[in-house]
Amino acid sequence: MKNAVDVLKRKIDRDEAEMAVIGLGYVGLPLAVVFAEAGFTVTGIDLNQGKVDAVNRGESYVPDINTEQVKNLVAAGRLKATADFTVLETIDLVSICVPTPLRKTGDPDLSFISSASEQLAPHLHPGMAIVFESSTYPGTTREMVLPKVMEGHDLVVGEDFFLVFSPERIDPGRKDWTTKNTPKIVGGMTEQCTEVVSYWYGKALDTVVPVSSPEVAEMSKLLENTFRMINIGLVNELAIMCDRLNIDVWEVIDAAATKPFGFMKFVPGPGLGGHCIPIDPLYLSWKMKTVQYNARFIDLASEINTSMPRYAVRKVQDALNLHQKCLNGSKIVVLGAAYKKDVDDVRESPALDVIHLLREQKAEVRYHDPYVPSIEIDELRMDSLSSEALYAAMEEADCTVIITNHSCYDYEKINEKANLIVDTRNGMGMLGKNNPKVIKL
Repeated sequence: MKNAVDVLKRKIDRDEAEMAVIGLGYVGLPLAVVFAEAGFTVTGIDLNQGKVDAVNRGESYVPDINTEQVKNLVAAGRLKATADFTVLETIDLVSICVPTPLRKTGDPDLSFISSASEQLAPHLHPGMAIVFESSTYPGTTREMVLPKVMEGHDLVVGEDFFLVFSPERIDPGRKDWTTKNTPKIVGGMTEQCTEVVSYWYGKALDTVVPVSSPEVAEMSKLLENTFRMINIGLVNELAIMCDRLNIDVWEVIDAAATKPFGFMKFVPGPGLGGHCIPIDPLYLSWKMKTVQYNARFIDLASEINTSMPRYAVRKVQDALNLHQKCLNGSKIVVLGAAYKKDVDDVRESPALDVIHLLREQKAEVRYHDPYVPSIEIDELRMDSLSSEALYAAMEEADCTVIITNHSCYDYEKINEKANLIVDTRNGMGMLGKNNPKVIKL
C-alpha cells in the first residue's frame, strides 16, 4: 500500500507523472493551465471539438485565462487537448471537472459525472490518482463514482489506485483569488488517497487542506454556497421590505457594513446566477429529502431568490405606470446579460428570466452586454446592441433596466440618455440618489 503511494510521489517529483483534466470549461482549463505552469505535462480532454481545437491552437476561451498563457504552454509541450479518452491509458493523474446542473424537475443531473466515470473506467490502471471537482451532494464519490470507475477491475482503492473529492472554488472574474492561491480542500476515500492527492496538488497550488473523507469535502462546498445563497435571500427580502417602508436598502446595507465585526455584507439583485450558488444548495435540499428531512432555510431562500426576476419586472411595470405608460408595447433596453459584472457567463443568469418575463408582457426588449454578443430567449436568438447604437436605443426606449452593473458602463451618460431607469444593482450609485428618473430595486 505504502509502496504505491511512494512510487507515485517519486514520479511526481521526477516530473514523470502525466496529468489529464477531463472537462475544459471555466474550472478545467484554469486548472490545466496552473498545473502546466507548475511543470506538469497536461492533456485536456473534452468532447467539445471546438474547445479542443482552440487549446491546440493556443487560444483561450475562458476570460480568466489569457491566450498568451495557453499559447506559451502549448508551444512548450506542456499543454494539449483531445477528445479521445484512450490517452488515459498512460496518464497517472486525472482531474475531472464536468458540469453538475439541475434538471427542470429540480433534482440533480449527474449524467456528466456518470459519463466521465464510465469513460474513465476502461483505462483505470494501478498507480492512477483520480480527483473529482464537480459540485455534488454528499455520498456521490463513494456511492456512484467509485463503483463506476472500478467496473471490470479488481483493483483496491487506496492501495492500487487513489480516489479523492476536491471541490472547485472558481469565482469567474476575480483577480485576487484564483485557482492557484485559493485553498484547496482534499477528501480521499482513504488516508492514502488524501496523502497522494494532497502531495500532487501541493506541487501547483499554494494551500491544500486535507479532510477526513469525500463526504466532508462534498458537504463543505455545499455549505459555502448555501451560506451565500441564504444570505443573498435575506438581503433580497430586505430589499422588498425596505421598498414597502420607503427606505433605501443600499444605504441600510452600507450603514450596517460599517460594523467591524458580526456582519458580512451581501447585496440584493434581480436573482441568482452562475454555476454554483443557484444550484449547489438545491443538491443538498434534494439529498436531505431522501432521508426524510426538509432543508427549510434552503427552500425559503430559494423561493425568495427565484422570485426576484418577477419582482424586478414589477418594478419596471410600476415605474412605467408612474409615467402613464403600459408595459405592453413599451420599448425596454436591458443592460447586462451576464449573471454578474465583468464576466461573459450567462449560466442561470437572472437577465434571461427578466427578458423572458418582459417579452411575456409584450414589451419590445433589446439588450446590451459587451461580454455577451448573443443570447437565446424562448428559442429566439437575440443579438446585443452595438456600443455605437446603445445610447440612441436608450433615448428611444421608454425604460432602461440595469440588470448587470458592468464596470465599463458610463453611468453618467446612461443617466443623461435614458428616459427612465430601473436599477436592480445600484449601478447608478450616488447618481441614483433622489433622482426622479431612477427607480432602485
